[in-house]
Amino acid sequence: MAAREAGGAVLASAADRLFSLSGLFAVYKPKGPTSAGVLNLLKERLLAEAGVQTNGNKRNQILKIGHGGTLDSAAAGVLVVGIGKGTKMLKTMLAGSKKYTAIGMLGKATDTLDATGKVTEEKPYDQVTKGDLENVLQKFTGHIMQVPPLYSALKKDGERLSTLMKRGEAVEAKPARPVRVYSLSLQQFQPPLFTLDVECGGGFYVRSLVSDIGKELSTCATMQELTRTKQGPFTLEEHALHEDKWTIEEIARSLEHCTSLLPGEPAHKKLKTEHPGETAVICE
Repeated sequence: MAAREAGGAVLASAADRLFSLSGLFAVYKPKGPTSAGVLNLLKERLLAEAGVQTNGNKRNQILKIGHGGTLDSAAAGVLVVGIGKGTKMLKTMLAGSKKYTAIGMLGKATDTLDATGKVTEEKPYDQVTKGDLENVLQKFTGHIMQVPPLYSALKKDGERLSTLMKRGEAVEAKPARPVRVYSLSLQQFQPPLFTLDVECGGGFYVRSLVSDIGKELSTCATMQELTRTKQGPFTLEEHALHEDKWTIEEIARSLEHCTSLLPGEPAHKKLKTEHPGETAVICE
C-alpha cells in the first residue's frame, strides 16, 4: 500500500511539473511526419510520462501546447513549440526570420515544387554555370514578390490548398505577395544539384524560390531537400531537442535556457504576422 501511494505521489508530482511548464522551446522535426503529427507525439509522450489519462476529451487537466509555423512533412529541422502561456508567444515566431538549407535540382519541375510531387516538366540544364546561378540569386534578395505554391498550408474557404489539390479540385494560384529575403548564398554546385543557404521573413516559400530560380535560368528546378536551421533565436545545433529528449525534465531545462533568448513580455502583445494566412497551431 505504501509503495502504491509513493508511486502515485511521484506521478502526481510529474503531472504538477508538466502543467507548470510555460514558455517556448524547440524540437527537431524529422522528414516524414507533419508538424502537427510531431506536436501530437510530443504531447502524448509528456502526458504518458506524467501519468495523465486522456480518455478522449474527458481530461481532468488540459495541456496547452502549440507550434509556431508549419514545416512541410518532407522537410526537417527546427520546430518552435509553445507550452502553457508560451502558446501566446508563438505569433512572434511567424513574424521573425528563419534560416534554411535547401538542395535544388535543375532540369525537372514537379506539381508540388519538391521531390514528393509528380514531374510536370523536364528541360536541359547543361548550359547553367556556377556563375549564372550566383548572379541570379541577387535578383531574389531583399524585398521581392513571390507567388505561393498551390500545394501549401494556405487556405481557401477554411481548407488548405494542398487538401483541395489532392482531392482533384481546381485551385487558382494565390496572387504574388511581398516577402523578404535577408540573405541568399550558393553553398555548393554539382549539376544538376545546388545547395542554398536562405534567411527569410514570414510567409516565404523556399520551394517557390527554387522553382523561380530554375525559370530565371531558362530551365526548371525542384527542391529535393529542405532543413530549417534557425527560427527566431532558436538554432538546430544548440536548441532543437531530438525525440530521445522529449521528457519533462529536458524540456524544463530547455525552457530555462531559452528564456534569455526571448524579448520581454510587452513585445508580444500587439505583434501581427507578416501574412494573415500563417497561423500558430495550438491544441489542448
